[in-house]
Amino acid sequence: MKGKQNKRSRALRPGPWVTVTLTGIAVFGVTAAVPTTLQHASTENVAALQTVPKQRTAGQQAAPQEQVRAQADVLKEVKAPAKAEPSAKSKPRKQAAEPKSDARSKVIKRARTWHPHSDERVPYSQTSTHNGYRTDCSGFVSMALGLPKPGTNTVGLTSSRYTERIKMSELKKGDLVMDALGSNTTRHVVIFEKWADKEHSSYWAYEQRGRYGTDHRTLDYGLSSGDEYKAYRPTSLK
Repeated sequence: MKGKQNKRSRALRPGPWVTVTLTGIAVFGVTAAVPTTLQHASTENVAALQTVPKQRTAGQQAAPQEQVRAQADVLKEVKAPAKAEPSAKSKPRKQAAEPKSDARSKVIKRARTWHPHSDERVPYSQTSTHNGYRTDCSGFVSMALGLPKPGTNTVGLTSSRYTERIKMSELKKGDLVMDALGSNTTRHVVIFEKWADKEHSSYWAYEQRGRYGTDHRTLDYGLSSGDEYKAYRPTSLK
């Protein structure tokens, strides 16, 4: 019995060369299997990396927004009309013409500066001046109308440069009543202010009269038939 068991054990035990062979096969099999596994894993990892989108940083996400804002600003500059700068050659706007009523009032206001019919009135003279104007009748009227100093004479005031003829019934504040005929001792001019009555039989006027000076009184020059006094309207009051 003992001898049979020993024979069976020897028959089943592999020899040394078998062990070496099996070990080599095992090692070779493991070694050969490793590249296949690693290769498979690498392929999956590469595929996974290709399918996963890259995460943008905060700066990368803001860049498109900044570009949109920049483009919008450019469009605004293109669409917005440029403000026209005032040209140096452009003509200044003309001031609105002064209302005629105000201009007429100024004529009367200037006439009052010579203190008519008072102790402070300017004395009459054909040679003296007051504030640059002659102190005769035409010099006084020239001052009230704002004409150049020292003022023109009565004949000059009838020129179309300064006045035009109107009817006595058309007289308004600041108009003139003149007698431009005769000599410098007979010619005279006064400034019409207003009618003294409803019948228009007389009117209030300012004048610089001889041997007295600046006066403000009622007159009837030019109202009678054949009178040499005529009505005139200053061109500045037309």
